[in-house]
This record gives sequence, C-alpha cells and structure tokens, in this order.
Amino acid sequence: MFNHYSQCDLSLPHRRKFLQQMGLGFGSLAFATMLNEKARADIPINPANPLELRKPMFPARAKRVIWLFMTGAPSQVDTFDYKPQLQLRHGQALPGSDAKTGFFTTSGKILKSPFGWKQYGQSGSWVSDIFPHLSKHVDDMCFMHSMHLKANNHAPASIELMCGSNIPGRPATGAWVTYGLGAENQNLPAYVVMHDRKPRGDDQIWSAGFLPKTFQAMALDAKRKETIDNLVRVKGETDEEQRASLDILHDLNEEHAKERGTQADLLARVNSYELAYRMQMAAPEALDYAKESEETKKLYGIDSKECGTFARQCLIGRRMLERGVRFIQIFAGRGASGDGSVDDVPWDGHNNIETNHRSCGLATDQPAAALLQDLKARGLLKDTLLIWGGEFGRTSDSQESLGRDHNPNGFTIWMAGAGVKGGFHYGATDEFGYKAVENKVHVNDLHATILHMLGLDHEKLTYRYNGRDYRLTDLGGSVLKDILV
Repeated sequence: MFNHYSQCDLSLPHRRKFLQQMGLGFGSLAFATMLNEKARADIPINPANPLELRKPMFPARAKRVIWLFMTGAPSQVDTFDYKPQLQLRHGQALPGSDAKTGFFTTSGKILKSPFGWKQYGQSGSWVSDIFPHLSKHVDDMCFMHSMHLKANNHAPASIELMCGSNIPGRPATGAWVTYGLGAENQNLPAYVVMHDRKPRGDDQIWSAGFLPKTFQAMALDAKRKETIDNLVRVKGETDEEQRASLDILHDLNEEHAKERGTQADLLARVNSYELAYRMQMAAPEALDYAKESEETKKLYGIDSKECGTFARQCLIGRRMLERGVRFIQIFAGRGASGDGSVDDVPWDGHNNIETNHRSCGLATDQPAAALLQDLKARGLLKDTLLIWGGEFGRTSDSQESLGRDHNPNGFTIWMAGAGVKGGFHYGATDEFGYKAVENKVHVNDLHATILHMLGLDHEKLTYRYNGRDYRLTDLGGSVLKDILV
C-alpha cells in the first residue's frame, strides 16, 4: 500500500524539534499579546514623562478633587438624613422584609437619633447638631441620600467605593484620574493620600492596581507630620553632584529596562527618582503651613486638641490643590467608642452612636467646613470638587442597645463645588433610613459623575489588562446629570 508520508519523511521535523518550535511559537504569541495590550491603552502615554499634562476628553467643570473620607462609616440617620419615624417609633421592632415594604428582616429595635436636628440655609436642609460648622454651608452642598454598594465590611467596602469593585488589585479613582489627565505640576505628585491611621484595606484603597505604578498615590502619615521619606539631599552633596548621580542612575536603569520591555514598573521606578529630585524644593514649601495667617490657622482649628490633626491635613490639602495637585484624599482618624476607648475605626459606632459620633464630629466638622469656606473665598471651589462621606451607612435599628451596625443599602455622600447643585437633595432612603428607594446611586454612578466633571468619559477611559479593557466603572455607571448645574 502506498504510504503518503514516505514521500515527505525528509521534510518532516523530528518530534522533539517540532515541540520545541511550537513552544517558541506560543512564547512569541504571548510576548506579542503583551506588547499589544500595552499599545492598546486608550490614553497616549509619553514613556519619558507618563505624568505630563493631558487634555480632558471634553470641556471640564472640575480641575481637581479633594475627598474627605470619613473612615468607619457615619450613620446617615444621625448626620444628614433626618427620619422623624425613628423618633416616633423608638424601641419598636423594625418592620421585616415583605413584598410591600422591601425591608430586610432584622431582629433589632428601632433606635432614635440621640442628636438634635434643625433645618439650615435657604434650602432648609436638615443637619444634626454634631456639625455646627458644616451646617452653615448646606447651600453649597449637593446631598446624595441614596448611595448603596455590595460590601458590608470596612475593607471591601472602602475598596469598592474607591475602586468600583471590592476585588483587590483594581486601580483607585485617583489613579484612574491621574492616568487620564496627568499632572498639572511636574514638581509635585498628582495623587496624594493623607491618613492618621491606615484604614482597613490599607494601600489597596489608593492602589494603582494594574495601572503603571507611576499613577500610585503618595501617602502621607499624620503620625509623622506628613513628612516625605528620602527627600532631603545627602549632606554635603551639591545640586550638580546629585544631578550627575541621577543621570548615571537613569542611564543604567534605562538600559536595564530595555531588556525587560514587559516590566512596566521599571519605568515607574526611573520616573520616581526624577519626581523626587524635582520635589526637593516644591514639596517642603507645599507642606509648610506655618506661613499661613493666624486667622486661617484659627479657621481650620490647627491648635485644637479635638480636631488639630484633621485641620492640619485639610489645610495642607488646600495648599497642595493651589499648587496643582490634582487628586487628594484625606482619611479621617480618631473617634471615641462607647466604652471610653479610642476606636480603631473612627466612625464605627457599634457600641454607642452618640459618644462615637460626637467625638468624630468634633474631630472633623470645623476643618471640613473651613476647607469649603477657604476654597470658596479663594475662588477655587468653582473648579474644585469637594466630596464628603464614608464607605457605607449604618442600620436604623439598635446594636448593643445604643449602637448601630454596618449598612451598605442606603447612605449619604455630599459633594460641593465644580458645577454641582448647591442645597440640592438627590435620591432618598425609606422612612426609616434603612434602604435606598428613590434615584438609587451605585458607586459606578458616582465614579461616572466624578470623571464626567473632570472631562473624562467613563466608558472611554480604559486600560487593557489580561486581554480585557478595564475601566473604573466596570460594566455599569451613569452620569448623574440631575445634580449638575
């Protein structure tokens, strides 16, 4: 019988050689895919300066963002979401879940708000008495009362609120914004985080995730007075000597990186040395609030025992905004628990909501109000977006008789400046403040709106990673046009 392969034996590769060639082929395909993924990032990045200033996709109302993150989750029904039914039905069982109400089944009893409430401003906005300073500025605030998300614990909820998903490893909002717009001031980082104690979730909350590490936040610790490591020049070294050393280091790192084209973080490391060099003069000046007037320092409460730390951070935040830092987050610290100790998570009022929230109010109210007032007085509020809120809300029923448990089903975040409607209330929770029921706002909607205000289309701000185009808003999100002027 005729053997077809007998005519081709000389051209057929040996089995071992065949497998080797196939393996190399798959390797080439993988390498090509990685290069293609890098090339398909929607934002054109200059390798020599990834943080160079980039134009927004369309005219923007906001140039910069400062987010006051109330770590631990303030209770919406004890701050800005007044619910008379809690006062009237204190001690009664919270209605259970049924087809008519949609409430969740709970075993607790309704807990009234222990705070006094009044209406303020021309908008008649309700505010509890833990905010005597912020209550004066309600006509500048846009309240979103129908926020909701999935996670029910601090770390995943904080990650979800900042990154659009509670899956660790995703880029935070500030990293996306920096990736999309670059830095306005090349001598300062574009994305800065300040914290008193690290919130649960740690660096994941402000991580660059799979984006190049150039877009990672610079974190400043209040315990170290917001100092920056390794920024001061070696004693006795001149500027010319340091510049020469950096040039040699740059050339060596560049040669090293050329042979490792798929390791994007090598380029970020090279750029970090250059940014640190440029920051040597700019950063100390930006952090030095001592030159501020005594009137300004008194406005913020710098010398206050209760709020001095947050006051210092808010004032430094304003100074950084003035100097071109694009995205700042301040994670609030301090807060007393019901047993007299200091809570690990400040606004986490499980034991006694009155003791906890009064303490946290004292620690944050005056500086936050001063920041809003100061931005407005300096003409910065018109193109600065100020955000206030925690990672979720708290229950309407009691925990341990005087406290409230975690509640991601309905909570309040407010924004001010940059074209949001002042004195405006969007969305609503049910009559007990337990669940968002009207114009519900998911974190994807919040992020879509923030990006829109910065001139970025949340559906077009993408980055290809592992064969997929990712975005901050994942597969959802709608711009809340009703809250914009």
